[in-house]
Amino acid sequence: MDPIALMSQPPANRPPESKPKRSPRRWFWWVLGIAVAIPLIWILWTEQQPEQEAWLRNEAQARLQSWFPEVMKPRPSEVGFHPVPAVDRGQVLVVLIHGLDEPGGVFDGLITALEQAGYTYSHFLYPNDQTIPDSTDLLASHWPELPDHQPVVLLGHSMGGLVIRDFVTRWRPALDADSAEVIAALLIGTPNQGSEWARLRIWLELRDYLGAESTDEFSLFKGLRDGTGAAKVDLRPGSRFLIDLNSRPWPDDVPMRILGGAVSVEEDLQRAGLVALERRLGDPDWSRRFERWLTSGSRQLGDGVVPVDALPAPGAPEPDIVQATHRGLLKPDLIYEGEPPGIAWTLDQLARISGPVER
Repeated sequence: MDPIALMSQPPANRPPESKPKRSPRRWFWWVLGIAVAIPLIWILWTEQQPEQEAWLRNEAQARLQSWFPEVMKPRPSEVGFHPVPAVDRGQVLVVLIHGLDEPGGVFDGLITALEQAGYTYSHFLYPNDQTIPDSTDLLASHWPELPDHQPVVLLGHSMGGLVIRDFVTRWRPALDADSAEVIAALLIGTPNQGSEWARLRIWLELRDYLGAESTDEFSLFKGLRDGTGAAKVDLRPGSRFLIDLNSRPWPDDVPMRILGGAVSVEEDLQRAGLVALERRLGDPDWSRRFERWLTSGSRQLGDGVVPVDALPAPGAPEPDIVQATHRGLLKPDLIYEGEPPGIAWTLDQLARISGPVER
């Protein structure tokens, strides 16, 4: 055999030569960069221009409603009083108003307790992330559906409490003399001074969509019928809406009571931990400073969404504070066991306002 030909043949045990890997295409990195840059620019701009953001969101909502009127129109099951109130004249009606991007169910335990206690209730539904004034105007447009001279206690959870305050201070003086009468307002976990968590509204929108009680409809517009997120601008501390709302006087003849939550370590566990820390460090002064930090941190954290310092409102006494998370004020959660504290608190407040219920 020709030795030259033999040398040109690859060894039998040599692996076949692999083709060199191609580096990622340049366009891929351009697309990725743009995809990251656009949301980042939007976030930075909206942080500096909240009112312009609110205008853009409202404009987008108006355009969508004009372009797609049928699919953007809220369904009858998504707005108004449910169930339709039918109560005896003179009997107190409790109107429940939910908060931002609430998927439903936060009032389930309270509704059961109200029924067992003999109270009549109705849940007012509205597009839950449109501007708060728009939601208030919607409540005012449905208000004539309530029986004439009906005594009403408005109860709001989270942003629902701001809808109540806006309604009472802006619309109540203009109501017809024969219309239903607001006799008290109960606010549970309401950010009367705003909440920084409003910036993360997109996650609440996902919870609202995925956790909705009605899942018989899939529509790209379903998540837009409840608004385009302008409520988050109203909820920010120092927003134009909150400055205006907190400047209005609250009527003296309408009692307002507030309940808030504070997530904290059990007192016994906290004390035991501080004692152990003091023994380990040998510094009682440091231990006391750490305890003060824990106490102040609990106020800043509040219920995990609304800080304790954001609860007070003009015209209301100091808020009642209980150990609970934001939704855990009214709905059982994984952190605290037992009945949510907001249920017993509500029944107690109703008894003080309306007296015992006849059965």
